[in-house]
Amino acid sequence: MIVEAIILGVIQGLTEFFPVSSTAHLIIIPWFFDWKGDVNTLTFDVALHAGTLTALLVGFWKDWLEIFTRKKKLLGMIIVASIPAGVAGLYLNDIIEKTLRKPLLISLMLVTVGLVMLAAEKSQKRKDMEKTNFLDALIIGIAQAVAIIPGVSRSGITISAGLFKGLKREAAARFSFLISTPIIAGATLLHLKKCLTSRELYDIPLFTVGFISSAITGFLAIVFLLNFLKKYPLNIFVYYRFILAVVIIAGIWLRG
Repeated sequence: MIVEAIILGVIQGLTEFFPVSSTAHLIIIPWFFDWKGDVNTLTFDVALHAGTLTALLVGFWKDWLEIFTRKKKLLGMIIVASIPAGVAGLYLNDIIEKTLRKPLLISLMLVTVGLVMLAAEKSQKRKDMEKTNFLDALIIGIAQAVAIIPGVSRSGITISAGLFKGLKREAAARFSFLISTPIIAGATLLHLKKCLTSRELYDIPLFTVGFISSAITGFLAIVFLLNFLKKYPLNIFVYYRFILAVVIIAGIWLRG
């Protein structure tokens, strides 16, 4: 069980920030390998998201310090971009959890958003993050709200929206990570509240392992992706999404 916790923590840390959909992986991996028990519970999911939230706070603490002290306009844009996803998460999360966590839908979203990412790479990229205006922030925020659907990928859809609005690739990624911070924090607190009011028994060592592996891997993923996107397009992640979709469909066929 500890090995499974480490694997899922690493997967969460990587896929929360790589544009390949963390939700898709956390649903598909246990489904594919038929993992049961504590690693397939809401409480463990909270531990993993707390890990990636920690990675964000450590990775961007200097940015947040500047935003709160000197870049008040950017703070306003982050707030604007966070509102649609916050509303969607508050009112639609339970519906999504019960109805849309299906492997076939996930594979469809992996391909669809992959095509969107390829199209976004063809747009002109000229603006820095500080040049983000109200309309840019609103559109990117609506894109982030769409990411509540499993298989979409929060980073994939928001980076693409940023590229469509003319942001440079690294700037789009950085803005994507910044606006994801309040959303991941809110989702973590919301799920934590559910866990505390449930009668679940907690395997603290297991959740700690998941948290630590998610936090460390998430931080490394952020550093890698920001450097990667300075030089290279999103294409390699798109091809991975396509391959994963084929693997999922093959898994459905084999299990059928």
